[in-house]
Amino acid sequence: MKGGPGSSDPRLANFANIDLQSLVAMAYGVERHQLSGPDWLSTTRFDITARVPRNATQDQYRLMIQKLLSERFKLTLHREKKELRVYELVVANNGPKLTVAPNDSANSSDGLKPPHPLPSLPIGFRGPVNVTLDNATMEPLANDLAGLIGEPVIDGTGLEGRYKISLHVFIGSPMPAGQPDLFEALQDQLALKLIPQKRSIEVLMIDHIDKSPTEN
Repeated sequence: MKGGPGSSDPRLANFANIDLQSLVAMAYGVERHQLSGPDWLSTTRFDITARVPRNATQDQYRLMIQKLLSERFKLTLHREKKELRVYELVVANNGPKLTVAPNDSANSSDGLKPPHPLPSLPIGFRGPVNVTLDNATMEPLANDLAGLIGEPVIDGTGLEGRYKISLHVFIGSPMPAGQPDLFEALQDQLALKLIPQKRSIEVLMIDHIDKSPTEN
């Protein structure tokens, strides 16, 4: 995704091969676990080009994308509170063990972006996994962890910088001797930990969305 307010090309937004889960989450400013819709939402992809009015703010930009989804994909939704099992990512004792990225600031040409995608492993996967992030906030790490454990992860670290992150874990069972599981690796290697809890979270429930948009 390129362009839009806050980017190097604020007047033109280009979405290449974007899935509707990313677009809806971006338009409404929610994380992926706060969105409930059809299975194909994350697999059916589109190329979208849109003109953006001069001096539009990011809030106005979100409303424009919401309007596009409503008019072209006939999106309707409502909000519900749901109690979900989540994991909170927090700093462990004497932590964190993180390396500050060389450039400790966001790229000013990035503009508004969808939430970081969740990684997915094949069903029944068993083996080592390396999580490597460069110049990343805690949000991409929380998303990667959520993809690995299959449940939402919420960032509660309070860390606001950008970091180089490298995490080696073993996924699946039985666990070979000497291989760390995700929870052990996270604490040993990054001095972070995951705390399970139940939370009441607002979820966007998609009532209807067309798989094919109306014609240009």
